[in-house]
Amino acid sequence: MQELPGQGLNVILTGAARGLGREMALALALAGFHVGAVDLPGSDAEMENLLQLARADGTASRIMPIHGDVTSIDACTRTVATMIARFGAVHGLINNAALGPQEVGPMREGHRVGFHQIDPKLWLATTNVNINGPFLMAHAITPHLLAQGWGRIVNLVTSYTTMLNRGNAPYGPTKAAMEAATVVWSRDLQDSGVSVNALLPGSAANTRMIPDEDFPDRAALTQP
Repeated sequence: MQELPGQGLNVILTGAARGLGREMALALALAGFHVGAVDLPGSDAEMENLLQLARADGTASRIMPIHGDVTSIDACTRTVATMIARFGAVHGLINNAALGPQEVGPMREGHRVGFHQIDPKLWLATTNVNINGPFLMAHAITPHLLAQGWGRIVNLVTSYTTMLNRGNAPYGPTKAAMEAATVVWSRDLQDSGVSVNALLPGSAANTRMIPDEDFPDRAALTQP
């Protein structure tokens, strides 16, 4: 039997229950990886849908649902510990969980509301998920990766245009921060055997982050 590329490797994927995360979870499992599929408590229906798709692929045994909030230090630590307890080791992290432009609302006259019109609580919540969440997950897993001398961390980012679009705060600035963090973390871990990279999916993707009001023709979007 041909060995799968991910055989023997265990990865944590945040924001795994829908959209890009769901497709990545399924693809990783199909490639032989064990996937700790992390999403918020309350995402039971979406997580079950992920598992149903994995059952159809014959890969459900490779996906372990984990309910957790990436903005919680304890939840991030517990996620890594759960992964190790189940599979014996952890080798990678994909920071996909994020709050997107849809939290601010649909575009009006070609743009969303200005930064000065956003509820400060929404700004803080978005930056907490999009910046602190990846940091807390990476902080929890990196000592284990360093101890084994090998590992991979991947941060989801966005296009330069999306990052700087009018009315695209706080999402755009948080993704700019993740580009900078990716470079800093990779330099901090230079020559350790642990790499840190950014993944740019491409153009706007057909996920819940893009409100229907912004793109009524969903076929024109990049499909997850």
